Amino acid sequence: MEKNEEAVATDEPKINYRGWKAMPFVIGNETFEKLGTTGTSNNLLVYFTTVFNMKSIQATTLVNVFNGTTNFATLLGAFLCDTYFGRYKTLGFASIASFLGMVLLSLTAAISQLHPPSCENQQTGTCHGATPWQLAFLFGGLGFLVVGAGGIRPCNLAFGADQFDPKTESGKRGTSSFFNWFYFTYTFAMMVSLTIVVYVQSDVSWALGLAIPAFMMFLSCVMFFIGSRIYVKIKPDGSPLTSVVQVVVAAIKKRRLKLTDQPWLSLYNNVPKNCINSKLPYTEQFRFLNKAAIVTPDDQINSDGSAANPWKLCSLQKVEELKVLIRVIPIWASAVVYYVALIQQQTYVVFQALQSDRRLGNTNFKIPAATYTIFTMLSLTIWIPIYDRIIVPRLQRWTKKEGGLTILRRMGIGMVLAIVTMLLSGTIEERRRTLALTRPLGEDPRRGALSSLSGLWLIPQLTLTGLSEAFTVIAQVEFYYKQFPENMRSIGGSLTFVGFAASNYLSGLLISIIHRTTDGAATGDWLPDDLNKGRLDYFYYLVAALGVLNLGYFIVCARWYKYKGSDDANSPHEFGNGKLRSEKPPV
Repeated sequence: MEKNEEAVATDEPKINYRGWKAMPFVIGNETFEKLGTTGTSNNLLVYFTTVFNMKSIQATTLVNVFNGTTNFATLLGAFLCDTYFGRYKTLGFASIASFLGMVLLSLTAAISQLHPPSCENQQTGTCHGATPWQLAFLFGGLGFLVVGAGGIRPCNLAFGADQFDPKTESGKRGTSSFFNWFYFTYTFAMMVSLTIVVYVQSDVSWALGLAIPAFMMFLSCVMFFIGSRIYVKIKPDGSPLTSVVQVVVAAIKKRRLKLTDQPWLSLYNNVPKNCINSKLPYTEQFRFLNKAAIVTPDDQINSDGSAANPWKLCSLQKVEELKVLIRVIPIWASAVVYYVALIQQQTYVVFQALQSDRRLGNTNFKIPAATYTIFTMLSLTIWIPIYDRIIVPRLQRWTKKEGGLTILRRMGIGMVLAIVTMLLSGTIEERRRTLALTRPLGEDPRRGALSSLSGLWLIPQLTLTGLSEAFTVIAQVEFYYKQFPENMRSIGGSLTFVGFAASNYLSGLLISIIHRTTDGAATGDWLPDDLNKGRLDYFYYLVAALGVLNLGYFIVCARWYKYKGSDDANSPHEFGNGKLRSEKPPV
C-alpha cells in the first residue's frame, strides 16, 4: 500500500490494510479448499452408485438435494456472518467443518464396515444396499460439507477484498485485480481437482482418492489460520435485514405524508460513528421509501442523534441502503437467465461428446466425455492474466475508468458472448448430427450412431463459454461486493450461488417443457437419449433467443441502474449518458 495515500478521519480507528501481503493465505485457503471439495462433489454420483450401490435415480436425487442445499445454505451462512460472527470467524469455522466432512467421507470408503459390500453379481443386480447406520455416517459427512460450503462460499471473496483499503487508489486497483486472480486460482484448482483427483478416485482407489482431498482441506485450514495476525477483521454491525424491514414498516406507516420540494435537506439523516457502511447520497428513485425519514412531532430523537423508535423513523442512510438492494435485484434476475446457457455447456456438451469421435488423432486413446469441459476452464485460466495485466491497463488509459470498463459493461459483453456460444453450439450440433446419420463412425448400443465429427470441434464453443464467464461471472461477483452495503457483503456474495441454484431449476423446467411440447410434434422430441433422433440444435437456438431477450432486459436495467454512492446529478445511466431530471447535492 502506498504511503500517505489513505485519509483516516480522526474519530475512526486506524486500520492497517496489508493488501497483497495477506493474499497468499486468503487465496491459499481457497485453492486448497477447492482442491479438496470440488472434484469430490462432482464425483459423488459415481461414488454413490459404485461404492454405496445406490440406484441411478436414488443417487441422482441425493446429489441434486446435496447441491441445492449447499447453494441455498450460502444465504443462511451469509446472514449469520454479517449479523453475528463476522467473516473471519465464519470462514475459520466453515473451513474446519469442511475438513471434518471430508474426513468422514474418506472414512466411508476406507473402512469396510461404513459402506455396503461390493455387488456380488452386477449383471443380475443382486447388490446389497447401505444400512441405516452407514447412510447416517455418510449423511453426517455430507452435512458437514454443506455447513462448510455455506460459510466459505459467500465469505471468502468478501474477506479477501476486505484486506484492501477501499479509500485509496491502490486499494481500489488491488480489489479489482484480486477478483480476477481469485477466479483464476479457483478455476485452476477446479481443473486439477476434476482431472487428477477424479482419476485417482475412479481408477485407483476411492479410499486414497478421498484421503487426498481431506488432506488438502487440512492444508486449507492451516493456510487460513497462519495469516490470522495480519488479516483485517471487520466486526458485524448487527442484523442488516432488520433495518431493511424497519424502513419498509416506517414508510408504510407514513404513507399519507407528503415530501417537501427539497427532501434531501429536510429528511432525518443520522449516521452513527461506528457504522461500517459508507455514507450514501440522496437519490430520487423509489421516492415512497423516503417517507420513512420524515420527522413528525411524535418522533423522538435520542441525545446521540439516533431515533428512539426505528420502526417509526429511519435515517435517510438506511433508506438509501434499501434502495441499493432493490436496484440490484433486476440485475441479479438477468444473471439467472444468463446462467442457463452456461449450464448447457456443462451437461449437453457431454452427451454431444459421447456421440462424437473422441479419438485423439490417429491413436486409440479417447478423451473422456466429461473432460471436454476442461477447455472452458482452460480458456478462462489463460484469458484472465492476459486481460488483467495487458488489456486492463490499456483500457484504463483510454476510458479513464477503474478496471478499464464499468462492471455492467463487462457483464453485457459476457452475455453477448453467451449468445454467440449458443448459436455456434447449434451449428456444430447440426453438423455432428448430419454426419452421424450419413457417415456414422460406429454404434453405441445405449445411445445410437457415433458421428464421424471429431469431438475437438466442441472446443470453440467451450472456449467461448470460458471467455463469457471471465467477463460476466467475475463482474457479477465484483458487482455484488461493491454495490451491497458493507454490512451485507457476505449476503451479496451468496447471490452468485443462489443465482446458479435458481438457474439450475429454470434449466430443468425449460428442458421439461421442451420434452412435453416436442414429444408429439412433427420434428419429434428435441432432447431424446439418442441425440441423432432429436434436435438439440433447435434447443440451443432457443436458449440463444432467450439470451437475446435477456440481453435487452439487462440493457434496460443497466441504463436505469445507479451505482452505489452516486447521486442523481453525478451518475449517468449505464449504457447511456442521458440527462437526469434534476441536480441535487449529496447529503
